[in-house]
Amino acid sequence: MWLYALRRLLMTIPILLGVTIICFALVKLAPGDPVQNLVRPETPPEDIAKLRAYYGLDQPVVIQYFVWLWRVLSGDLGTSIANNAPVASEVLRAFQNTIVIAIISVVLAFFASMALGIIAATRQGGLVDRFVTAVAVFGISVPTFWLAVVLVILFAVNFNWLPATGMGSSGSDSFNYFDWNDFKFAVMPIVALALPPLGIMTRTTRSALSEILNQDFILTLRAKGLSETSIIMHAVRNILPGAVAMLGLQLGYLIGGSVLVETVFTWPGTGFLLNKAILTRDIPLLQGTILVLATVFVLINLVVDLLQSLVDPRIKRI
Repeated sequence: MWLYALRRLLMTIPILLGVTIICFALVKLAPGDPVQNLVRPETPPEDIAKLRAYYGLDQPVVIQYFVWLWRVLSGDLGTSIANNAPVASEVLRAFQNTIVIAIISVVLAFFASMALGIIAATRQGGLVDRFVTAVAVFGISVPTFWLAVVLVILFAVNFNWLPATGMGSSGSDSFNYFDWNDFKFAVMPIVALALPPLGIMTRTTRSALSEILNQDFILTLRAKGLSETSIIMHAVRNILPGAVAMLGLQLGYLIGGSVLVETVFTWPGTGFLLNKAILTRDIPLLQGTILVLATVFVLINLVVDLLQSLVDPRIKRI
């Protein structure tokens, strides 16, 4: 187990190196000049050249990459062009806002999907099964940005139950998730983020559990007089490794794919920060945000692999 964990840790090094190359290359291939967003049209060319030299944009792309990579390895993600603030602090502040609602969303989706999947699998072909399947298909199919807009129209505009945008009057500095006056700002972003993983995990749970319940050893357990609840719990333990893997993947997708939802609700997370960096062509901020999100996704996959071994001893890691 420990040898496998060490091997997986070592394997993440070339993966993360490839992530840095792709991240840097994609940003460089994007059209536009970030310096032009900082100066007026009448700015003299020599001043523009000095500004490009200040940010290292006058160097060859290969040199820029290695300089940027060296800074990243030393913990320096650079300085934002738009507001002259350290990228690391900007990304860390935004990531804290994203990770909390992402974890809440995926945990809610996990337990709800387990409940719905078990109910549907034990009533295959019935009305409840069809209803759960319809809910799952809706969750998978509906665009998150459309759902976010609908939630705003219904609960913020029509009913005036929840605030439409923002993170409270005090912002993220003193936001308290245990205070309803603050937490109500996070309700709609959490719901919008939770629905897609709810649909995916519900269908996965229902399919996997149905397959287990139709196997021969389940008939043997019933023949021995085991109660239906005990049989279902036994079957659920068999699908836990796959459920844990799906949970980790969905958490990674939510952290990295919350751009549209956070933009609609003006939630100051990494998705909103990424959108702002794209619009302002802030290359250091864009590179730093993408790199952090990609690194977190890789690490989540590593943790999922290790957790699967703990959940299911039958999985041998060598």
